[in-house]
Amino acid sequence: MPDLKVKDLSIGTLRKISFAMKPGLITCISGPSGSGKSRLLRAIADLESHAGDIFLGGKSQSAYPAHQWRSHVMLVPAQTAWWEETVGDHFATPMNDALKLLGFPEDAVKWQVNRLSSGEKQRLALIRAISYKPQALLLDEPTANLDAKSAHEVEQWLTGLIEEHKLPTIWVAHSQEQIRRVAHRHLAIVDNQLEEQEIRR
Repeated sequence: MPDLKVKDLSIGTLRKISFAMKPGLITCISGPSGSGKSRLLRAIADLESHAGDIFLGGKSQSAYPAHQWRSHVMLVPAQTAWWEETVGDHFATPMNDALKLLGFPEDAVKWQVNRLSSGEKQRLALIRAISYKPQALLLDEPTANLDAKSAHEVEQWLTGLIEEHKLPTIWVAHSQEQIRRVAHRHLAIVDNQLEEQEIRR
């Protein structure tokens, strides 16, 4: 899988942000509410205009049609959108193993979206993203709506999958405990810049 590089990206209050993500490694980003974490992810996903550039395997974001870039660099936002009536209609490929690992029965693909809880939507949105076989992942607090058991299951599944498929990954997180468990690198937003943080295991 290719690496993902951010060069001189400016959006909102963030100014000239540059960092690189290696295949199969997780970069956790933290910062106060309103500091720009979600907007940073949206810029990298080409969902908000920004200065600077992002490169996937050396190829610029601007060289891709927007829909193609977003299928390669997949954002899973904190609040997910659903446009079809049933869960399975949102999957690009069958995801039976993932459903089982995250505690869903096989017939969950037939469930009506309007019956889903916020925690179910969050886990199913992650499965949906992986069904499109992305080359990089942008995860905005992917376990925020989950209880401790479900959060642990999601962490185990995601970290294994990211390593197996060599996906460069940004994972926005508030919990220092979670950062210690999943991150290979931790960057914190401080004074509109990213500062490297030590990860104390």
